[in-house]
Amino acid sequence: MRALTVFISLILFLSGCVSEQNQTESDVLNYVDPFIGTGFHGHTFPGATTPFGMVQLSPDTHIMGWDASSGYHYEDSTIYGFSHTHLSGTGIGDLGDVLLLPYSNSDELKPVGLFDKKDETASPGYYKVRLKNLNVTAELTATKRVGFHQYTYDESNDRNVLLDLGHILQPNWGHKMIKNTIHQIDDKTFEGVQKTKGWAEDHLVAYRIEFSEEFERLKIYSEGEPSSETKLSGKDIKLHFRFPDNNKALLVKVALSVVDEEGATKNIQAELSGWDFAQTVRQAKAGWHDALQGITISTDDETVKTNFYTALYHSMMSPFIAQDVDGRYRGMDKTIRQAPEGFTNYTVFSLWDTFRAFHPLITIIRPEKAGEWAEALVQKYREGGLLPKWPLASNYTGTMVGYPATSVMADALAKGLVPNADLNVWKEAAITSATWQPEWFEKHKGTRAAEVMMKHIYYKEKYGFVPSDSITASVSYGVEMAYYDWCVAEIAKTAGDDKAADEFYKKSKYYENYFDATTGFMRGKNGDGSWRTPFNPKYSDHNHADYTEGNAYQWSYFAPHDTNGMVDLFGSKDAFESSLDSLFTTSSEILGENASADITGLIGQYAHGNEPSHHMAYLYNYTNAKWKTQKYLDHVLYDFYLPEPAGIIGNEDCGQMSAWYVLNAIGFYQVCPGDPTYTIGRPVVDKASVRVPGGSFEILAHNNSKENKYIDKVLLNGETLNEPFFSHEDLMKGGKLEFFMSAEH
Repeated sequence: MRALTVFISLILFLSGCVSEQNQTESDVLNYVDPFIGTGFHGHTFPGATTPFGMVQLSPDTHIMGWDASSGYHYEDSTIYGFSHTHLSGTGIGDLGDVLLLPYSNSDELKPVGLFDKKDETASPGYYKVRLKNLNVTAELTATKRVGFHQYTYDESNDRNVLLDLGHILQPNWGHKMIKNTIHQIDDKTFEGVQKTKGWAEDHLVAYRIEFSEEFERLKIYSEGEPSSETKLSGKDIKLHFRFPDNNKALLVKVALSVVDEEGATKNIQAELSGWDFAQTVRQAKAGWHDALQGITISTDDETVKTNFYTALYHSMMSPFIAQDVDGRYRGMDKTIRQAPEGFTNYTVFSLWDTFRAFHPLITIIRPEKAGEWAEALVQKYREGGLLPKWPLASNYTGTMVGYPATSVMADALAKGLVPNADLNVWKEAAITSATWQPEWFEKHKGTRAAEVMMKHIYYKEKYGFVPSDSITASVSYGVEMAYYDWCVAEIAKTAGDDKAADEFYKKSKYYENYFDATTGFMRGKNGDGSWRTPFNPKYSDHNHADYTEGNAYQWSYFAPHDTNGMVDLFGSKDAFESSLDSLFTTSSEILGENASADITGLIGQYAHGNEPSHHMAYLYNYTNAKWKTQKYLDHVLYDFYLPEPAGIIGNEDCGQMSAWYVLNAIGFYQVCPGDPTYTIGRPVVDKASVRVPGGSFEILAHNNSKENKYIDKVLLNGETLNEPFFSHEDLMKGGKLEFFMSAEH
C-alpha cells in the first residue's frame, strides 16, 4: 500500500510539473516582445504600461527626429532618462512628461546614460536596463496612473537621481516647455505641475513624486543657475537628489494627474500605497495576461505566435485613461469636470488610422470598451463643439482627414454597443461636425485645428467636391468625407431622422466627383471643374499634393460604404479587377522629391505601411478573382510583420497596424466600419478562439501552411459560405468558422 501511495504521489507530482511547464510554455506573455516596432518607422516604445493606462513609463533615447516620435529608437545607445508619458507608433511626437535619471560617477549638471542592448530587457508591464557609465540598473513598472522605479546602484556611496523638468521630447517640432511649478512636501516628497506646448497646444500634467528614502542633499538649478528655493516656478528646472550610503535599491513612485497635485495624491493613494516593486510587476503582468485573453490562437509557427500576441499587446496601448480616481478630468473646453457615474474620459484617439481595424477589433474583444470610447467622443463634442479627429490631452490637434469619429460612432450603434446612447445628441454631434460651422471656425481662427477641421467642409458644401486649387489633399478629404457622410446618415437613420439620413446618403456619393474615367484614378479637380494637371498616379508630395501621405494609386479605391458603386465606375467587375492588378503589380517607384516617408511596405503601389491601403486586398472579394485577396494577404502577413525591432513596416499608429494583423491572422476583416459585415481573408493560424458574450467563436484552418495559402471552401457552423461574407451577429452568437486551405486557387 505504501509503495502504491508513493507511486501515486510521484505521478501527481510529475503531472503537476508537466501542467506547470505547459502553462508556462503557453503563457501569452512569453510571446509579447515590446521591442517589435521600435526600429525602422514603427515608432513604438518598450517601456512599462498597463492596458489603456495613463502612465507609459519608458526610456527616452532620442529627442530629435521623426523616427523618435515615441522618444525611443532601437538603434540608439543613449538614455536621457525615464519619462512617464509616450505615444505608441504616431507620426508626430509629444509628451515625455516628468523625466527621472539615476546616476553615479557623473557630472551632475548633465548626466546621460549609455547602455548595451544585451543589458536591456522588456516584457508587458516591466522594463529593465543597465546604464553602464552611470553604474546603475533601472527597473520600471506601472499601475494605471502611477509609474514605479527601482534603481540598484553599483556604488552604495554614490546614489543620485536627476529630476529634469526642462525635458522636451521633440524640440525640433516646436515642442517647448511653457511653465513648471514644483514644491517640496517633505524630504521624500515633491509635487508639481508641467505645462507644455507642442502637437497638443495646451498640455498640462500634475504629479506627485515619492522616494522610499529621505535624501541627504538636494541641488537645484533653475534656468541653468543654482537655486536654494524649494518652491520654484520656471521653464527649465532640474533637481539633483543625493541619497545616503546604502546597499538597498532606491524606489521612486510618480503619480500623474490630468487636473492637479491633489488628484495625483489621490491616484497614488488609491493605486500604489505600498513599496512592493515585485508585487506591482506581478499585478501589471496579471492585467496584461487577462487583457490578452480576448483571442487565443494555436499554431506551430513561433513567428506567427510572437507577431500575433505582440500585435494584440500593441492594440491595447491607447486610447488611454485621462481621468483621476476621483472622477475629475479636463474637458475639451479646458474646464475641470466631474465624470458622471459610468463615464470615463480617454485621450489619444488616432481616429484616421484606427477607425479601419483597431476600433472594429475592440468591438469584438472588448465591446464594453468600444461603447465607452464612442460615448467619450460624443462627450468631447458636448465640451468643445465638434467631434475631434485626433484629440490629445484635451486638445483639438486637427490632425489628418475629415471627421472619422463618425465611423467609430456608426459602428458602435450598428453593433448595439451603446444601448443607452442619447441618439439625438449623437445625431447632432455627427451632423454638426460634418457641416460648415462658421461660428466655430471664427472662434478658433488662426489655430491649426480650425484650418484643417472646417475649411474642406465649406468647399464640399459649396461645390459638391473639394477643389484642389483651394485645399491641399483635396482628393483625400473628398473621398473620405463621402464615407464619413454615409456614417452620419447611418447615425441619423438610427436616431429616426430619415430626412437628414437621405441628405447625407446623397453626399456619400460625392466620391464619384473625383473619378476620372479616362485614367481610372481619383484625381484633383479645380474649382472650375477642370482636372488638375500635370497628373502622374505615382507622384507624391507629403505637404502639397492632392493626396494625404500617398498618391493616386493609394487613394483611388476608397469608397468602403459603396464598393459595388465604385466597381460600377470602372465599368465591370473584370475592369475593376484589372485596375487592382495594376495597383499590385506595377513598379514600386514613387515619384517626387518630397514624397511622403509614410509610403512603405510596397507591393506594386499598394502601401501597407500606411492606412489608406489596408482594405485594398479585400476588394478582390467583390470581383470574380477572390483568390487574389488570399494571395496578397499572404504576402503582407508573412513579409511585412516580423518578430524583430524593424518588424512593423510603417508607423504603428496607436494600434492600427497591429489590429490589422490580429484580424487578418485569424482570417477576416471589416472593410466598412458601420456596416457590421466581415469578409474572408487568409488565416495564418491553425486555430483561434474569440471570447464573445455567446461563449466563444472558434476558427479552424484545415491543411493550413505557407504553401496552402488559398481557400478551397469555408463553413460557418457547418454551412458552406457561398460568398466570402458573414455578420457581426454571427460572430457574437458564438459558433465555428472553418477554412479548408489548398495550394491551388
